[in-house]
Amino acid sequence: MIEVTVLYPARDGGAFDMDYYMKTHIPLFRNRMGAAMRDISVVRGLSGPMPGSRPPFVAMLHATFESVEAFEAAFAPHVAEIQGDIPKYTDIEPVLQIGERL
Repeated sequence: MIEVTVLYPARDGGAFDMDYYMKTHIPLFRNRMGAAMRDISVVRGLSGPMPGSRPPFVAMLHATFESVEAFEAAFAPHVAEIQGDIPKYTDIEPVLQIGERL
């Protein structure tokens, strides 16, 4: 099982519309990934390690797939549409990581 993580680093002046992300972008992503995606969760950053400090990430998406190949096969046909939606909710460049769930 692999996990695709999309991280949105917090930065001064960065904009992120969580309402649009949750109500529009996540359903779009979920729909396009279809049955290939096993599970999805979104985490909103609240704080860093010290109370009241800025979180390192505004938001994080975690999605699981059976394999890298399953993710690539589901994502490739929709990459332009999914990435094209990003400017509608943020000006932060997302960081994508693919990892193995242990």
